[in-house]
Amino acid sequence: MLISKRLAATASAAVFVLMTGIAMADGEKVVIGSEGAYPPFNNLESDGTLTGFDIDIAKALCEEMKADCTFVTQEWDGMIPALIAKKFDAIVASMSITEERKQQVDFTNKYYNTPPAIVVPKDSPITEATAAGLSGKVLGAQSSTTHSNYAEAHMKESELKLYPTADEYKLDLANGRIDAAIDDVVVLSEWLKTEDGACCKLLGTLPIDPVINGEGAGIAVRKGDDALREKLNKAIEAIRANGKYKQINEKYFPFDVYGS
Repeated sequence: MLISKRLAATASAAVFVLMTGIAMADGEKVVIGSEGAYPPFNNLESDGTLTGFDIDIAKALCEEMKADCTFVTQEWDGMIPALIAKKFDAIVASMSITEERKQQVDFTNKYYNTPPAIVVPKDSPITEATAAGLSGKVLGAQSSTTHSNYAEAHMKESELKLYPTADEYKLDLANGRIDAAIDDVVVLSEWLKTEDGACCKLLGTLPIDPVINGEGAGIAVRKGDDALREKLNKAIEAIRANGKYKQINEKYFPFDVYGS
C-alpha cells in the first residue's frame, strides 16, 4: 500500500491487555505495530528503535490523541494476523487500503498515497516501465504487497519472483539475479541514493490501479474498533491542519506524499 534493505524485523514479545470499542481516555495505552523494514517509511535501527515517516506520523497522532503509545515490530506477512490476535492495536506500516484487506480489518482515512515504480540495473537494456517493456524479464517484488499484486495483474508476460522482504529483492537485483523490481516510488528513490542502490536506476512510475493500490496508505485497526479508528481519523485531520504533517513530510521528502 512502496526500504534500506534490512533483515526481516521480528515480532516484539511485549504483550498488552487491549481495550476496544470504548472511548479512549487520555493516557490510555495504544500498541502500534510496524514492520521496521521499509525505509524511509519505517526502519529498525541497530539500537532497536523504530524510525521513519510512518513512525513520526504515528507519534504525532499519539500526541494529538494524548495516548500513551508503544511500538513493536512484526514481519510483514504476519502483520494482519498479529493485529487480529491482539498483539497490537493498530498497524502503521505503509499498508495500502484495499478491498481485500477490508475484509479482515478496518482502516482509517489515508495518510499518504504514492505510486508504484520500476527499478532496473543501470546497464539494463530495458527502456520502458510497461508490461511490454518487461515482457520475458524476471521481476522481483515483496510478497503479500499491493506491488506484487500489481505485477501479477499487469505484468503477466514477466516472470514474477517474490521475496519476504524488500532487502532481499534489492540484493538479487544488485547481483544480477533478477532483471527489475517493483515497489513504491519513494522507497525505490530513497534506496537509489544509498551505496547499495548505486547499482540501479528508476525506470519510471506506473499508473495507479485503484482496485489493487487502493486509496492510499491507511492505519489498520481490528474490525469493530470504531473508537480508535475515529480517534485516529480526527488526529490525522488535526495534524494536516496544524502543520505537523507538513513538518514531518518535509523531514523526509521534497514533495507532498499525501497525494490528491
